[in-house]
Amino acid sequence: MSAPEQPLTLSGEPTRAERPASLPDELWDGGISWPETLGMSLASLRANPLRTVLTALGVLIGVAAVVALLAIGRGSQAAITASITANGANLLTIRSQGATAAGGVRGAVGEGSSLTIADADALSNPQNVPNATYVSPEYGGNAQLVAGSLNVNARITGALPVYASLHNNTLAEGVFVSEEDNRAAASVVVLGANVATTLFPNGGAVGQQLRVNRQSFRVIGVLESSGGTGFGSIDDGVIVPLNTALRKLFGARAATGAGWSVSTIVVQATTADQIDAALSEIQAVLRERKNLPLDGSEDTFSVINQAAILETVTQTTQMLTLFLAAIAAISLLVGGIGIMNIMLVSVRERTREIGLRKALGARESDIMLQFLFEALALSGVGGLLGLTLGSVIALLVSQTGVLQAQLSLDAGLLALGFALAVGLFFGIAPARNAALLDPIEALRYE
Repeated sequence: MSAPEQPLTLSGEPTRAERPASLPDELWDGGISWPETLGMSLASLRANPLRTVLTALGVLIGVAAVVALLAIGRGSQAAITASITANGANLLTIRSQGATAAGGVRGAVGEGSSLTIADADALSNPQNVPNATYVSPEYGGNAQLVAGSLNVNARITGALPVYASLHNNTLAEGVFVSEEDNRAAASVVVLGANVATTLFPNGGAVGQQLRVNRQSFRVIGVLESSGGTGFGSIDDGVIVPLNTALRKLFGARAATGAGWSVSTIVVQATTADQIDAALSEIQAVLRERKNLPLDGSEDTFSVINQAAILETVTQTTQMLTLFLAAIAAISLLVGGIGIMNIMLVSVRERTREIGLRKALGARESDIMLQFLFEALALSGVGGLLGLTLGSVIALLVSQTGVLQAQLSLDAGLLALGFALAVGLFFGIAPARNAALLDPIEALRYE
């Protein structure tokens, strides 16, 4: 008796009941599920651990470099911004054009200055400059301060009591210079935090005597640290009454026919939105007082806009950070090329395996997904490790105190996403080659 015919489906294939039990139903159904494809991809990577590590290394280095550089760039930008704004916000600094150094141990700025205290008084009038909150005439120079056997070179600023409010200065101890101190040209001084620590390391600076340009001064206050560095940080300077600076320090200058000259006049606009209006008002008042053309062609003064400087610095640091990150990202592309090369080699080595899977019913999409998952796994693992390494590098750099780093979630996700995109892009060609292999030719491959 002949054997009964196998029942066939409409496609001519055996029914599920007649399929060999040793083969998964998924293969007979035309493919396997995504979780199983992913499991096969990870198993393939685990089978070659050294190759996997070396391939992911390129991506790891690229992501680490991008994350670290972005963090350092953002941190530096934040530090510079904080340093600029530490001395006050919405500031307009008026300087005499062509001011030269004169007087003092190292010279004071402002000899021959066209700016006077009378100019500052005019700018203080709300009718002249309604968009100004504070106006501070200042006279500055450098000098050596001596306390016992200790000494330090510091910036000396002659200022009025309004200086503290305008520049956001807070006292750690003692008092600030007063109107009475200024009228009497008193020999009193307020120390910046760093100067106080240098001259009086054991504390107790208030009430102590020190010498400035061989003249005795009494310490009446110490400022809280502003935390700023550079850009004229008050931490490294001292403040004396304005008249004291003009009459006792820096060459004991006399008033000119136009009045006492000052180095700078600092004006604080009411709000950030009013800076441009305040700037126009200041220029109009000074041009009228000095009989200068209204078009500014012969101005003897210049006005420095803090907001404009801050914007320029911010744009510059952002561009530099992105430029460095772009250079670092090139190593990610190199890592992607490495992934593609290794995947191509893997396809060649596993040709028979691919042919067998296709002969058993695996679809081209299954084969392609498996190799794409492998490429994504390589770039993903490298990206995660690179994200960790880059964060550690940024934190270590911050610990040195040389540069500040500011880690951010968006930068980390951006780097990781770019790494995955690189892996996917460079994994397409090997995956497509594997998917298009002819199963008969693949099974014959030796």
